[in-house]
Amino acid sequence: MDDSLIQRFLSRVKLAAQPRLFIFACEKGRPLLRLLVLVGAILAGGCETVYFYSQAATGQLKILAGRESIDCLVQEEQTDPKLRRQLEWVQSIRAYAAGELHLPVGTAYSDFTQLEDEYVLYNVVAAPEFSLSPKRWCYPIAGCASYRGYFDKRDAQTQAGQLRAQGYDVYLGPVPAYSTLGWFDDPVLSSFVDWKPDRLASLLFHELAHRRVYIAGDTQFNESFATAVSRIALPAWRKRNGIPAPRVANVEQARRVNGLMVSARRQLQDIYRSDLTDDEKRERKANTLQRLRHCYRKESEGWTQDEKFAQMIEKTNNATLALVSEYQSQVPAFVQLYKDSGGDWEAFYRAVEQLGAESKEQRKTQLAALSKRARASMEGQTSSKKVTGPSLHSDTCMSAAN
Repeated sequence: MDDSLIQRFLSRVKLAAQPRLFIFACEKGRPLLRLLVLVGAILAGGCETVYFYSQAATGQLKILAGRESIDCLVQEEQTDPKLRRQLEWVQSIRAYAAGELHLPVGTAYSDFTQLEDEYVLYNVVAAPEFSLSPKRWCYPIAGCASYRGYFDKRDAQTQAGQLRAQGYDVYLGPVPAYSTLGWFDDPVLSSFVDWKPDRLASLLFHELAHRRVYIAGDTQFNESFATAVSRIALPAWRKRNGIPAPRVANVEQARRVNGLMVSARRQLQDIYRSDLTDDEKRERKANTLQRLRHCYRKESEGWTQDEKFAQMIEKTNNATLALVSEYQSQVPAFVQLYKDSGGDWEAFYRAVEQLGAESKEQRKTQLAALSKRARASMEGQTSSKKVTGPSLHSDTCMSAAN
């Protein structure tokens, strides 16, 4: 996924299986058998559960059946030159991830699949009206997660509508890529193959990190860890490949938007924990979100190419704030842990695995301590620099929401 907080957020086909899908599956490391194991694990569930897994199984089989070897595509004369260049980048990124980042690449992303749709999945995220804790769904093997993915957009829209009718704040968003956590050899998909090289590298580093460490039932831990791996790895990868770092202005814009959202999230948490009546909470919630949009408009005056930020702010509700928190809130802690590991990837992964072996509450406590150290370090660096030019501080603007 991309460096930008919002691009990260915006990023992350129910079809009948044909006989050839099953033949292909048996030829590629028995993925069909693995799918049957997973489906068998949930057949005792209700109709909605069986339907969800049936669409997941057929969608996954469709992707596996469409795979073509990247090595072959690169060598074939009829391959589109632009696609060939992108696939060569994938080969280079895979080699870097295995050799420099010590990630278990194996044969993941060694194939390419052309999708029939623009995106591979559509994720539904939901949070209660007065809570920033996302609804969680539990799955065999992977544990519980704060999203529900559908291969068919219409299925996702149906689920989103049902949740809204139950009073949830809902976000429905397209997903260009996902990881099967090593159960299958994930292919490169047409939904992201055309991305710029550094964004492509960021995505693959993120998804491959899930294959190295994944703690069932802790979305925030898993996504923050994978995001941190990508964020730490990208500068050196860019330097090796002669790719310039993101423009300072773009980084600063993302930082300011993140600051506004953090302020809004903090204020909403205070409102939801208060003794106010539901009607009072509802009114203050609406005022806070309205103020967030107002502050963004003031903050973004003179910005260029800010459409992605504006779209994000307009959609902001409990669900979107919860999702951004899942992917971002513990990233500074993992970056600090990497520094504490002496910048050694293997030592870092071992430390992360040790954290993962703790109880969820113990993990949160240790990560909170790491985050506190990371903030103190950042504040020390900031205070040593001369700050020039006017700036609208997010907390100052958002304070009017109270």
